[in-house]
Amino acid sequence: MESAKDETNAKPRPPATDADKKLERERQGLMLSRAYVLKQIESSSNERYTQSLRQALEDIDQKIARLDGR
Repeated sequence: MESAKDETNAKPRPPATDADKKLERERQGLMLSRAYVLKQIESSSNERYTQSLRQALEDIDQKIARLDGR
């Protein structure tokens, strides 16, 4: 009940613009890629491949940070 009361008192969010939707889709895609790369790192036994995956993970993290405005 408390959360329902809080939701009614909260200011409604303005509708997302097309640009906002595009950024969110891009961010979600990067998050999926990040999860995939992490899984590959966990299962990799080849050090050179693992290093390549770590570089890819770093690149993905940088892109996510740019999208988040950090």
